[in-house]
Amino acid sequence: MPAPLVLLSARLLDPVTGTFLAETALAAADGKITALGDDREIRALADAATTVLDLKGAVVTPGLTDGHLHPVSGAELTHGLDLSGCTDLDGVRAALAREVAALAPGAWLHGWGLDPNVFGDRPVETAAFAPVLDGVPALLQLFDAHSMLASPRALELAGVDGPRTFDQAAEVVCDAAGRPTGLLLEDAACELVERAAPQPTREERRARLAAALRAMAAAGLTGGHAMDANGDSLAFYEELDAAGDLPLRLRVAPWCQPGTDADGVRSLIAQQGTGGRLWRTAGVKLFMDGTIDNGTAWLERPDCHGESTHAFWPDPAVYTRVIGQLHAAGVPTATHAIGDAAVRHVLDAVEQARRAGRNGVRHRIEHIETVPDDTLRRFAELGVLASMQPTHCCDFTRADHTDNWSRRLGEERAARAWRCRDLTDAGATVVLGSDWPIAPYPPLGVMAGARHRRPARDLDQPPHGPEQALTPLQALRGMTVHTAHAAGEEDRAGRLAPGYRADLTVLADDPLTTAATDLPDLPVLLTVLDGRPTHRDPSV
Repeated sequence: MPAPLVLLSARLLDPVTGTFLAETALAAADGKITALGDDREIRALADAATTVLDLKGAVVTPGLTDGHLHPVSGAELTHGLDLSGCTDLDGVRAALAREVAALAPGAWLHGWGLDPNVFGDRPVETAAFAPVLDGVPALLQLFDAHSMLASPRALELAGVDGPRTFDQAAEVVCDAAGRPTGLLLEDAACELVERAAPQPTREERRARLAAALRAMAAAGLTGGHAMDANGDSLAFYEELDAAGDLPLRLRVAPWCQPGTDADGVRSLIAQQGTGGRLWRTAGVKLFMDGTIDNGTAWLERPDCHGESTHAFWPDPAVYTRVIGQLHAAGVPTATHAIGDAAVRHVLDAVEQARRAGRNGVRHRIEHIETVPDDTLRRFAELGVLASMQPTHCCDFTRADHTDNWSRRLGEERAARAWRCRDLTDAGATVVLGSDWPIAPYPPLGVMAGARHRRPARDLDQPPHGPEQALTPLQALRGMTVHTAHAAGEEDRAGRLAPGYRADLTVLADDPLTTAATDLPDLPVLLTVLDGRPTHRDPSV
């Protein structure tokens, strides 16, 4: 049977060995790689209907997969004023002033990507922007997406005039007089004000998602582990998939929040495996803490403000029980755990679940920003995957520890930042991702950050923890072999071999020999999903 897609004159890179295969050509049909061989052999598999592409020596890798991203919420959160390039308060004020000048009367201002480091030693509150936002309803998402600043007018329209009580670790931060400062911590508090803002139509939201996914494919992504299924997410994926417009293969993990009862857990278990041709529900996402930057992580010792002292689940034992229920049902879990106490508790919960029986369930911990030595080996011992986002370290912390994250932790814990290499050396499987929209999604930038650990906007800066840098091959595995393993798909994804998925990323040169600082600019010539091109450079 003729192959619908044939790639010739290619350098086929094996991410397991880090070497090029002897073969120079590849054929794909029915979404799978059907043959490898020399150009003459593979060309013979083509007919008049076959797409034949001469890659002229370009490098083919298994499709790059982001191990942690939020496509739908990311498409929504990144609509508005991008504040991620602002490095001080004057820069933020100037950007806000320009946006206010262009607003229609009464319109809401939405900003995203605000770095708390711009506040220096000042409190993170809207008072710093009072003259600019006077009378303007504004919501400014901080970079971690776990907190936001709401202007006085936004709080007024939402009816938020004092502290609130929540079922999870969330807070409307107030001053000594009980007046909101504008800082809202975690989803439950943020949603109080978000609900008061005008909402985009469903059609607008779907169009934004489709555009974001197309841009991801153009950046070389063929897949992603979507760490939420909120709102219309699953319906959007189903619609795009049915229309042939889903350019990424998505593995979706719906949330299990504190307060989820037994029926809710059973519903999550029943939902597993549902999906379409290019997306499916697989796993459950949980949260063990918040973030270090806003004082909601769970640390074994308080941060320098006396914060980050408790879990996201009011009773961590309930979390442990839920993990046991999901494990017994064969459901893999992914738990957001940033602080050392949170990571330790998740490892303990998985160990307890494994003792109760059933092997082969792959649990993972997301973020792992600071952990002590004695936790490293437990990842490998328990088979827990370490899902990490090195660009968080690159772009939001500094080598001299003068950033907000490091100052909160102090020197000892800041020196244990994003221990990608230590976890790898301890035998853990390290999965790499962006956590988009928290950090940019281009996968070459993620792999580059894992190697150089410098801020992308200023590569002349020294690296934060250079001893934690991954090798080029380790970084590539983190978005190919290891993402496949995390999904339990190592027998069909992450390799270039007959029978494996025809999810491919084609690069202008070898990502293993390209300097880390140059890697983000390496051209992506072709992206292939399920045997069909989703992005094609005009040169191909």
